[in-house]
Amino acid sequence: MRKGIAFVLGTCLLILAALVTRPGPVVRWLARRYPDVLFFLETDAPLVALTIDDSPHPDITPHILDALAEHDAHATFFVIGEYVPGNEAIMRRMAAEGNELGNHLMHDFPSHRLPAAEFERQLRQTHELLAPYGPVRWCRPGHGWFNRRMLDQLDLHGYRCAMASAYSLEFRPTSARYAAGHILLNARPGAVIVLHDGVGAGRQTVAVLRLVLPELRRRGYRVVTLSELAAA
Repeated sequence: MRKGIAFVLGTCLLILAALVTRPGPVVRWLARRYPDVLFFLETDAPLVALTIDDSPHPDITPHILDALAEHDAHATFFVIGEYVPGNEAIMRRMAAEGNELGNHLMHDFPSHRLPAAEFERQLRQTHELLAPYGPVRWCRPGHGWFNRRMLDQLDLHGYRCAMASAYSLEFRPTSARYAAGHILLNARPGAVIVLHDGVGAGRQTVAVLRLVLPELRRRGYRVVTLSELAAA
């Protein structure tokens, strides 16, 4: 029994280590297992998709938008529904500047813990809040966890689940320069980058973008929305 537990824990640690250092092999395994989830796109086109979770925030999001505009970059903002009221002007600016809105459900809560009926209710409620600003076709479940039942529900409502292949390691106490370096390490044609909006993580996101965006441009990449990447 103890050997079995040790084996499971060891396997989990190896997977975590792979994700933290260079997630390519793990992400490719997940992409093969869940072909209806977009982790990255197999392409030779010099494109990377940028995604921002937990938007909008009245103080942080405008600075993120400023950074994107300065470097002719676009992003898919995964919006939490309860954050929309009172931030309508920011939502309009996101869309007007060529960015895309994605569904991140109503609350900052692990989506896989929601009963099926509640997951669907939040998906639909958030969609209704986002639809006035443009097409909404991508969903990223809260806290990045999903299961087969959730994917089937998303498909039923015309959504596709989007995850990522390049992370900033925000769950670790790292500097903006370290986080930017980890993203750039995993930036390749078709990569999907994930960063976060809001107090704390959002402030670092602004600093990370000011490091990452000019370097990606120097390497010849265009930073685009998920839909732009998927159409490549």
